[in-house]
Amino acid sequence: MRQIVLDTETTGLEPSQGHRIIEIGCVELVNRKLTGRHYHQYIQPQREVDEGAIAVHGISNEFLADKPVFSQIAREFLDFVNGAELVIHNAPFDVGFINHEFNLLGASDFQPIENYCGVVDTLVMARQKRPGQKNNLDALCKHYGVDNSQRDLHGALLDAEILADVYLYMTGGQRNLLLAGDSDDESEADAGSAGGLVQRLNVSRPALKVVTATAEEVELHNNKLASLDKASGGSCLWSAD
Repeated sequence: MRQIVLDTETTGLEPSQGHRIIEIGCVELVNRKLTGRHYHQYIQPQREVDEGAIAVHGISNEFLADKPVFSQIAREFLDFVNGAELVIHNAPFDVGFINHEFNLLGASDFQPIENYCGVVDTLVMARQKRPGQKNNLDALCKHYGVDNSQRDLHGALLDAEILADVYLYMTGGQRNLLLAGDSDDESEADAGSAGGLVQRLNVSRPALKVVTATAEEVELHNNKLASLDKASGGSCLWSAD
């Protein structure tokens, strides 16, 4: 299964007020493994960035002055995500902005992103798992032990990398570990990712000691199972032959 963890930064909060995308960041997962492939682009929004937005992501109008406009990057962006399942935190926000940009280009060339991709909202997932608690990205990093120390400001690619970690913990209980000697592509992802997305297992360590139960411990165990079997009317599965 191919998934794209995606985040955007924008000039403001509402596309209905003319706000635009200024940064897109995506990282690719295939069968729950990071491939090392990503898409990242800053975009000239053809309007001023709100001061409140700059305070959040730190991307200035001056920085964006020489960046391509959305129409120049739309096709390569769509080619990267097409056919994948998008994993987004608070998906209506990002999807709304992407569809707004596509609408500005003309319906004959670009359809709503949902026509090309499935969408998973990790905010909805988090609220189901942690009702009544804070479920922004920083809170989820703290809960799942994901390192977000480099996240002084919001940034689309960094946030997508961090969200990939959070998503894998949220949906699997434990991240897939990359063993030494695995593919070079994933090794490169480890070296290049800002969030430390690929964790390694030290396979050079000594073999773990195997400790077997003593005869006394086995007897105590069997007695406990017999007691459970009696209390459940013979329904103790662990004592079945």
